[in-house]
Amino acid sequence: MKKSLLIINLGTPDSPSYFHVYKYLRQFLSDEKVININPILRFILVNFIICPLRSFSSSKIYKKVWHHEKGSPLLHNTMMLREKIANRLPDVDVEYAMRYQSPSIKNAIDKMLSKNPDELIILPLFPHYAAATTGSVFKEVTSCLSDKWVVPKITFINQFYDNKKFIDAWVDEALKFDISSYDKVIFSYHGVPNSHVDNVYEGSMCSDHDCENSITEMNKFCYKATVYETTKLLANKIDLSDKDYEVAFQSRLTNKWLEPFTDKILEELPKKGHKKVLVFSPAFTADCLETIIEIGDEYQEIFHEAGGETLDYVPSLNYSESWVDAVIDISKLNRGNLD
Repeated sequence: MKKSLLIINLGTPDSPSYFHVYKYLRQFLSDEKVININPILRFILVNFIICPLRSFSSSKIYKKVWHHEKGSPLLHNTMMLREKIANRLPDVDVEYAMRYQSPSIKNAIDKMLSKNPDELIILPLFPHYAAATTGSVFKEVTSCLSDKWVVPKITFINQFYDNKKFIDAWVDEALKFDISSYDKVIFSYHGVPNSHVDNVYEGSMCSDHDCENSITEMNKFCYKATVYETTKLLANKIDLSDKDYEVAFQSRLTNKWLEPFTDKILEELPKKGHKKVLVFSPAFTADCLETIIEIGDEYQEIFHEAGGETLDYVPSLNYSESWVDAVIDISKLNRGNLD
């Protein structure tokens, strides 16, 4: 059986120029899964307010992380992950794409279907289901397939927050640090609007479902519930007690997003005597602006100004060998499933 694997990350501008950043932000923020408001209001907000203003500041930030040869860190890390998976799986056609900008999902799917596979496996590289990430990828994939005369078997992987090899890959990165030497460990996840997690439930809200404590049939697709479950699995593996760590959410656009906010937590920790902190971001499988700049620069400054001494960041999985192992396992492409 001929199988193909498409790994998909969020996206990045083609260059750090104002024009390319504007183009990327406009495509990203125009997605109804990202900003879920009236379409006319979203059009005005994105095209006449957010993008013209934010593109200047974002362009400056992208220039800080842009490598003169490798380009965008997110793109490079995803490309290298694809290469390593392909080397491990010579009988599988492996491609990569970005939900926004290049290489596009459409071009990747067209290329893969031209080889007439029996099965196309779609793996968004987001461990926890969220409408704005995995849900948006699904929408784009189905749109790209809708006009095809022949469609092979499609396997869409919607989340893998509790996959053992995924957890083990993070443990491998964590063990590069002397965890017991830190006063506190912060698990910082990308935030989402409260409305996005509330929309998971019919007739109730996220706050009604004890998402911080357990996974149930009702909350198994709730972003908040799954990130807390990932945290517990990781904490257990690296021998952290409940008092050793906190869960927080970063990258908010408004105060109506999931709390507690990472920056606010970091402001308070030094006042409690926690002056040496280690930060994980398990929602990010590849380093990007949110890890390199937001945590590596901005949160460092916030923590030090509040009286903190050391803030270390556990790098993302990127294209580590254990992450390659995990992707193969998540995609069920280990040798036993290929024979």
